[in-house]
Amino acid sequence: MMHNPPHPGEVVRELCLEPLNLSVTSAADALGVTRKSMSELLNGHTGISPAMAMRLSLAFGGSAESWLTQQAQYDLWKIRQNPPKVQRLVEA
Repeated sequence: MMHNPPHPGEVVRELCLEPLNLSVTSAADALGVTRKSMSELLNGHTGISPAMAMRLSLAFGGSAESWLTQQAQYDLWKIRQNPPKVQRLVEA
């Protein structure tokens, strides 16, 4: 498990948009999403859904599964920072 992984939107910005000199608007247009949804992803306000993972895969490469794995790793790391209080329900 990675220590403090970056939000996947940061990865999209740094490894996909910046090398191609793409603006948020042009990336959103190319992916077929709204500028608002692209901006929310890039700024860490929303995560990568299965539909967005497929769009990223088709546009920038990598598998949809790899994009979803990045999101899952980020989400798990965040929740492990403040785990919920849960009663264990298995026999010892």
